[in-house]
Amino acid sequence: MMKLRNTLAAAALAILASVAPAFAARTDIRIGLVLEPAALDPTTTAGAATKEVTYQNIFEGLTQIDQNGAVQPALATSWTISPDNLTYTFTLAPNVKFHDGTPFTADDVKFSIERIIAPDSTNSQKDLYAGVIDSVTVIDPLTVEIKLKAPSGNFLFDLGRGAAVIVSPKTEANNATHPIGTGPFRFVQWDKGSRVVLERNPDYWGKPVALDKATFVFIGDPATAVSALLAGDVDGFNNFAAPEAVDIFKANPQFTVAVGTTEGETLLATNNKRKPFEDLRVRQAIAHAINRQELIEGAGHGFGVPIGSHFAPHNPYYIDLTNTYPFDPTEGKRLLAEAGFPDGFSTTIKLPPVPYARLGGQILAQQLAAIGIKAQLINVEWAQWLTDVYTNHDFDLTVISHVEPFDIGIYADPNYYFGYDDPEFQAIIAKLNATTDDAQRKDLAQQAQRRLAEQAVNGYLFELAQVGVWNSKVQGYWLNAPIEGVVLRDIHWVD
Repeated sequence: MMKLRNTLAAAALAILASVAPAFAARTDIRIGLVLEPAALDPTTTAGAATKEVTYQNIFEGLTQIDQNGAVQPALATSWTISPDNLTYTFTLAPNVKFHDGTPFTADDVKFSIERIIAPDSTNSQKDLYAGVIDSVTVIDPLTVEIKLKAPSGNFLFDLGRGAAVIVSPKTEANNATHPIGTGPFRFVQWDKGSRVVLERNPDYWGKPVALDKATFVFIGDPATAVSALLAGDVDGFNNFAAPEAVDIFKANPQFTVAVGTTEGETLLATNNKRKPFEDLRVRQAIAHAINRQELIEGAGHGFGVPIGSHFAPHNPYYIDLTNTYPFDPTEGKRLLAEAGFPDGFSTTIKLPPVPYARLGGQILAQQLAAIGIKAQLINVEWAQWLTDVYTNHDFDLTVISHVEPFDIGIYADPNYYFGYDDPEFQAIIAKLNATTDDAQRKDLAQQAQRRLAEQAVNGYLFELAQVGVWNSKVQGYWLNAPIEGVVLRDIHWVD
C-alpha cells in the first residue's frame, strides 16, 4: 500500500509539473498596428508608426514622457539648470550599453544632438532643436552640458520625444532597418509587410521588463483586425482599426476596451501655397462646409472631440474655437463666390490608409460638394503619403492626424507641408518658445490657437481618441497617448 501511495504521489507530481506551464503567465505578446513604419529610425523618419515600434522600447532619450504627459528621467538620471535657464547639465546613467555591447557615454549624447541640429539633418522635428540649442559639451563620460540660445519652456519635454532619442555613432547609419539603441527591448527582425519582432534586452540597465518577446503585427484592414483579435492571432491594439466593432468586444469578457485620449489633431490639411487655397476666403468657405459632429460619428464612430484649432482639448492651455467658422454651407457658398468661384471648383484629397482618413475623406467630399467644391478622392499608401504630401508637398488637400504633442509650432515653419507663411504667427511662437512663465506661455499658446483658427489654415476636425482593445489578461498598457509610442515596459500578463 505504501508503495502504491508513493507511486500515485509521484504520478500526481509529474502531472502537476507537466500542466503547470499551461497556467503560467505568458511572456510574449502580439500587438496589432494599423500602419507599418516606413523605417525604424525615429530620428530620421516622420510618422507615428516608427515611434509606435521604437519609442522607449528600442531607443531612449535623455528624458522620457510618461503616460500622464509628464517629463521623467531616462538616460539622464538628473539635471541642473542655470539661473538664466540657458545651461542644462545632465548626469547620465552609469553602466548603460547599446544592444551591440558598445558602452553609452556623454560622447553619444553629443553626437546624437549635433546630428539632429546639423544643416543636413533630416530629423522631422529639427526646428525644435536647431533653433534652440547653441552647443553640446562633454564634461566627463557621465556628464554633458547643453547650452541654449534662449530660454525654452519645452526643452526637457522636447528631449523626451522620439525624435531626440540617443543613437550610437557606430550603428546609426543602419538604424532605419536594423535599429540599435539602449532600451529594454532589442530588434530581432522585420518581415516587410507583416511584422517587427523584438526581444527582451538581457543587459538592460533599468527596471527589468516582464515580456521576453513582443511582435508588432501590421493590420490595416478593419475586418481583418476584428478577426485577428477574435481568433487570438493578436493580443491587442492600442489604437483599434475598427472602432465601429467596439461593441462586439465590450460584450465579450475575454477582452477589455480602453478608451483614452491622444495628441492627434485630425485635419483636412491644406496646401496654403497652391491656388486657390492661398485665398483666405476659400479656406474660410471650406471651414464653413465642415460638419464636425457628422465626421466624428461617421469617421470616428462616435469617438473624438471637436477642435477648432491645432491643439488638444485636454491640454490646460486649450481654448474652444470651434465656433470661429460654424457649420454654415450658405456662408461657404457666399465666400466662394466672393473669391471668384460662384460655381465652385475641382480639387483632390489624398487619403492615407487609415480608417479615419478613408472614411473621413468620403464624408468631407460630400460636405464640400454642398458648397460647390468637387473633390476627387485619391487613396495612397503610407510611404507614398510621406513622399508625395509630407516631403514633396504635392497635394491639394489631405486628411491626417498629427499625433506629436504640443506641436502647434510646426505652423511657424513656412517650408512645412502646409505651406503656411505668416510673420504674425511666427512671432507668437518665437515668444512662446522663449518663455518659461506658465501664465505667459498659456496666453501665447492661446494667441497662437486663435491665429490659426481665424486664418483657417487647415480644416480642424476632431481630436482622435485612443480606442484600445486588449485581451483581458493583458495589463500595463497606456490608456492615453500623450506622445507617440506603444510603450512595452510595463505590459504583462496576469493569470
